Amino acid sequence: MSQYRSPDYYLLDELISEEYLLIRDSVRQWVNTQLSPIIEDYAQRAEFPRQLLPGMAELGLFGPTIPEEYGGAGLDYLAYGIMMQELERGDSGIRSTASVQGSLVMYPIYAFGSAEQKRNYLPKLASGELMGCFGLTEPDHGSNPSAMISRFEDDGDHVVLNGTKMWISNAPFADIAVVWAKNPDGKVQGLIVERGMEGFSTPETHNKWSLRASATGELVFDSVRVPKSHILPGVAGMRGPLSCLNQARYGIAWGALGAAMDCYDTALRYAREREQFGKPIGGFQLQQKKLAEMITEITKGQLLVWRLATLKNEDRATPAQISMAKRNSVATALHVAREARQVLGAMGITGEYPLMRHMMNLESVVTYEGTHDIHLLITGMDITGINAFS
Repeated sequence: MSQYRSPDYYLLDELISEEYLLIRDSVRQWVNTQLSPIIEDYAQRAEFPRQLLPGMAELGLFGPTIPEEYGGAGLDYLAYGIMMQELERGDSGIRSTASVQGSLVMYPIYAFGSAEQKRNYLPKLASGELMGCFGLTEPDHGSNPSAMISRFEDDGDHVVLNGTKMWISNAPFADIAVVWAKNPDGKVQGLIVERGMEGFSTPETHNKWSLRASATGELVFDSVRVPKSHILPGVAGMRGPLSCLNQARYGIAWGALGAAMDCYDTALRYAREREQFGKPIGGFQLQQKKLAEMITEITKGQLLVWRLATLKNEDRATPAQISMAKRNSVATALHVAREARQVLGAMGITGEYPLMRHMMNLESVVTYEGTHDIHLLITGMDITGINAFS
């Protein structure tokens, strides 16, 4: 059983109601009993624990903000953030699975899909009967997705899709993919591509040092005929995929702090128990410096995402504000993971503790959904009004 104690130095629990604490406790208990006991083994074997999917669906981790009429939990963004924080405290890869399903697959279908698409897909995605993935990044177009090559041509009541997407979480087992490609006019549109469509394949990406318990792959489209009824009718242009990324980045802002909190809690407990030179190492100044700086940065991050949740619930959170929180949370988590690893000394590199797994996972989180540098430039453009991207 996990000994985890959630750090709350500024008593932030007092700012949220009992309902949110119950949601957090249910996810925390599931992480403690179902995820934490097995995750090190699956990460070592670079295997995704698919048996966790029904439990994640039962907890409402797939599309928690989607209305109940479509199978979602109808929760707000504070609840969603808290859920992602607890999940990533367990493992970034498992949180990625939930984020992709909710923010990158269910959200665009809900926001931009037809009534028929919503009815057909959302309840099955919420229940985990269908799993999805999101196809935006290409081998040669990561931070500049608008330069994508993937495109589709008109073919009567179908379109013919060609292209390749890369670094796609959930791809190897996904039943559907929300894919962004250019239409015959060069405008980006979203399509729902189903597994089994001829010419559609999802080769798995191997030899990863990061997100080892998450399934990653490519999406390859070789003249795939997709019914026009599978095109998302509600959006054209980059606004579609970028709005999805805002949803995902918001979840990461909360989730990465969960990884930081787990690393801090591990280091604090170890520092109290491990003795050298006749006393616990937590009694030495340099160890206290590490721990004090960790909790300070975590607390600053907690206040940032709590305020962001309030703005998101009021529909006032800007993409740039979400961007700042994503970058800050991941940078904080990476720093905390590295410092915590040092507190544990040699034990910090073993699978008996979660630190190296968190650290390696975060090396992906700092890059995906916008790199650390790209998010800096988003903030820079927002405050100066000058575009540094071109």
